Amino acid sequence: SRVHSTAGIPRRSRRRKSIAIAYESAQGDGAEQGTSEPQRPRWEPRDWRQQLEHIQEMRRNRDAPVDEMGVEKCYDSSAPPQVMRYQVLLSLMLSSQTKDQVTSAAMLRLRQHGLTVDSILQMDDAMLGQIIYPVGFWRNKVKYIKQTTAILKQKYGGDIPRTVEELVQLPGVGPKMAHLAMNIAWDSVSGIAVDTHVHRITNRLKWVKKETRYPEETRVALEDWLPRDLWREINWLLVGFGQQTCLPVNPRCNECLNQDICPAAKRH
Repeated sequence: SRVHSTAGIPRRSRRRKSIAIAYESAQGDGAEQGTSEPQRPRWEPRDWRQQLEHIQEMRRNRDAPVDEMGVEKCYDSSAPPQVMRYQVLLSLMLSSQTKDQVTSAAMLRLRQHGLTVDSILQMDDAMLGQIIYPVGFWRNKVKYIKQTTAILKQKYGGDIPRTVEELVQLPGVGPKMAHLAMNIAWDSVSGIAVDTHVHRITNRLKWVKKETRYPEETRVALEDWLPRDLWREINWLLVGFGQQTCLPVNPRCNECLNQDICPAAKRH
């Protein structure tokens, strides 16, 4: 699993204890409070542990685009923590429906202009659009980035919120981005970040009890059974696996260690 030592900040214990994520209370408490045996899940997928071990083995080299140009490589790790967290959030906003290579290049250009809350607020929309192009839906993202940055300045003193509920209220920030922001920027596991790769692969592996249509539906289904200590790494594992092996079209089943135990392998 990954270590986010650079992104985390010293914990303000009083404040953190008061935070309650709506869907955290239903699961995971037993294990965290040190009771001997957490409640057994009602259902879990067949062969999932073996499938996971195989995916971990296939991802051992960490050489997928997400490893080299993903969000965790996009921010300035030497920046002050507040600036770093803002850059994490911005890179997540840019990454929606955009390849890691394109997001990484856009973030590099932004950082060359000095990527802070104030520098973005002072930049005109045309210049911002010119810098982030050709990320997906760049015109909308210019608008969302400006709106969100203004809210951060006015409401959060230039920092980013530290709860999923507040993050998803920001323009252009969805649940996947919010969970990744909690993980990378605040070093806190609030939930599983489900993007198109995680959604596709978990449905192919039948890691959901019944087929899901939307990423949020997949997140809820996964959190219902997947052990909480795996929530942090599952996005990173499956995104890279989806970029290299379990492709959206023509997955490379013949190269996959799960070819004999994957319910979808025979159909592709």
